[in-house]
This record gives sequence, C-alpha cells and structure tokens, in this order.
Amino acid sequence: MTGLSPFNLQIPVVCAPMFRISGPELVIAACKAGIAGAFPTTNARTLDELDQWMATITEGIREQDGPWITNLITHSSRTRLADELKLVAEYKPPIVITALGSPKPVMDTVKSYGGLVFADVVNLDLARKAADAGVDGMACISAGAGGHTGHLSPFAFIAAIRELFQGVIAIGGGIADGYGVAGAIAAGADCVYMGTRFIPTHESRAEDRYKAMVLEAQLDDLVVSSAVTGTPASWLKTSLAEAGFTDASLVQTVPRDYSGTDAKKWRDIWGAGQGVGRSRRLESVASVVIDLKQEYRAAGHRLQELGADG
Repeated sequence: MTGLSPFNLQIPVVCAPMFRISGPELVIAACKAGIAGAFPTTNARTLDELDQWMATITEGIREQDGPWITNLITHSSRTRLADELKLVAEYKPPIVITALGSPKPVMDTVKSYGGLVFADVVNLDLARKAADAGVDGMACISAGAGGHTGHLSPFAFIAAIRELFQGVIAIGGGIADGYGVAGAIAAGADCVYMGTRFIPTHESRAEDRYKAMVLEAQLDDLVVSSAVTGTPASWLKTSLAEAGFTDASLVQTVPRDYSGTDAKKWRDIWGAGQGVGRSRRLESVASVVIDLKQEYRAAGHRLQELGADG
C-alpha cells in the first residue's frame, strides 16, 4: 500500500482520532477491518485509564491487522504530555500523530522504538515547520473536516504539500466514501483521514443521540466556529443551540483551551464534518469498510474506463 507500507491496509483509510468518540473498541474494530485505527489520548480521562486502553489495544490486534495510532496534543495547555509519552514508550504505537502544537516533543520517544511521527497540519506554514522537524507524515486537515478543521481545499492542499514534502500524506476533510478515497489517492495523497463516517457505528463511543443527530444531518446542519475551544471547529448546529450558543456567541473569540477539563461543555457539544449525509444507518465498522472497499474499486474501474476512452 503506497505510503503506509509495510502496514496491512486493505484500503488506504485511517479511522481518525475523534474526541469522546474513539476508544479501544473503535480502534480495534478498524484495525481488524483492514484500515488504521486512531484515538486521542484526551479521551482517556486519567493516565491509569490510558494505560488500560493501550494494553487492551495491543492485546486485541494481531500482526496481520491494520496499525493502531495514538494522537497526542502537544499544545502547552496539555500538562500531562510527559506522562503520556512514558506510556507511548511502553506500548509502542506504530504511528503517533501530534496535534495543536509542534511534533518536536514526541520525536525522540517515538523514533527510539522505530515508530512513525505524523503531524496534524491545517496550512502550509505548519506543514513547513513539521517537515523541518523531521516528521514521517502529515495529517492534512482540510475544509470540510469535523472537529478542529481547516480552510484549504483538499486537492489544493495535497498539491501544495507534495511540492515541499515527500513523506506520507493523509488528507482529511469531507471524504466519507470510497469514491472520495480514490479521488484523494489519484490527486497524490497516500491515505485518507476519515472521521464522521465512523461516528454512527456500534463501536463508536458517541452517545446514541449524537449518532442519531449525525444520521439525520445534512451539510447545512453544520457550523464552523472558534467559540468553543478558541480554534475553528465544525459543529452540529443543533448541539450548539441545545448547549446555549447563539449566533452572537458563535462569533466571539475565546482563549484556546484543549484540556477538556470542562466535562459538561465537551459532553454536550458535538462535532461533525462534511461527511454527514453519507451514513444512513447505525452499522458496524466492518460494514462501513466493506462499503468503502466496494466504492473504491468501482471508482478505480471508472478511472480505467475513462482512461481507455481517452
């Protein structure tokens, strides 16, 4: 598989790390289905719980499964990063993705056991800094991504990154089916970072109402605002309204806070990307991946046919 060899991916997709959604169940199911499974360390409320999660994941997947990935916030507000890195050194996730800060704090730890470091980037300035830091890959968060989102077109972003970086490019932003995966690969990405499609799955930790809201949502049911964390993110309008946000409050500037310590706020506000509308029922991760593979093959056949006609 281009870019992520020698990992065993049946289709070039990463089940993206999603706050309060991704846990051991989702990661293991994704890996067993033949894609990569990721979770953010912020989802484990304590270090003991994070230890348990990493143990469960490493015991639950086999060598022939897809790789598991952990996502670390390296922003200065994340006070337990040093302790999280100790667990990373112990359990050795094959890939570590850094977000909302420089990848430099994790490089020595991950490289010491032969792991790969990817940086979460939303613009070319961050991409250049990540490349200078020596990362192996970039998770390029584009317009249409759920949660903390970007503003660049996925296709323009891929082309620009390829001009300055020869490592692995994972592109995320509104891609929710195998046709979109094929388009991203044809444009030069190595894999797709997909989150929203996996929210309404049995293995997701999203609340039932959250899953139902994603199943019912269309593109017009999303809003991008910095008013929750201080960084632009894509949210479901209904959840914002129910949490008391108004049109006026959504344009306010607030200090950046990625600590997740305000549990009620994080519990009641739900993010989603422009992949909404593609999920039509509650299903298993394995079922989603089967659909993705069928669509990916169909897209490949279509490209071949168009090429033959040319």
